[in-house]
Amino acid sequence: MKIVETYSHLNGLEYLLVHKKKLWFEVLEVIKNIDAEICKTKISKEKTKKGKILYSPIDLNKSYKKLLDDKKWSESRVSYWVTNDAQLIRKTLTLSPDLQKQEIERKGLEPIFSYNQTDFVKDRVAIEIQFGKYSFVAYDLFVKHLAFYVGDQIDVGIEILPMKSLQSQMSAGVAYYEGELYNIVRQGRGVPSVPLVIVGIAP
Repeated sequence: MKIVETYSHLNGLEYLLVHKKKLWFEVLEVIKNIDAEICKTKISKEKTKKGKILYSPIDLNKSYKKLLDDKKWSESRVSYWVTNDAQLIRKTLTLSPDLQKQEIERKGLEPIFSYNQTDFVKDRVAIEIQFGKYSFVAYDLFVKHLAFYVGDQIDVGIEILPMKSLQSQMSAGVAYYEGELYNIVRQGRGVPSVPLVIVGIAP
């Protein structure tokens, strides 16, 4: 596969090129070594594409996972405690999980354990590869990457998406680079408040 487009949000790409160049080149190498054609295995049952052979998100994800695992990118979690008091959440947001729990209990409220998980993290860089529905991208950008950044686990996030040209050869409803770029730009320069690199790929 190849990278067709990249968008640097809050200087995410510039940060990688200056501070984590080796990791950025690992990402480029992984994308280059994905053989998209062997992932064209899904026979469509959709009305408008019935019988067509489409790119399989499951097979594409498996291919990426294997290559990233080989390069020691691994799953990571950020844990935290929540409650029903917005003011208290603002106060505890930047505390360690243990202190969050203690502070919530001290106020006489029930702490509820929660976490965010990302599949690929290495040396304070996170990667999300998204061949799923549109809503999943917003969750990646505004929840996952942001949670890891606020939790001081990463310095930058990378979101890999199909270009429209690839998405049109997949099942309906899959997010694509051009559409998600519009959504990010529409939010304004500082939202989400985490440095990101949005990557558009195609065969």
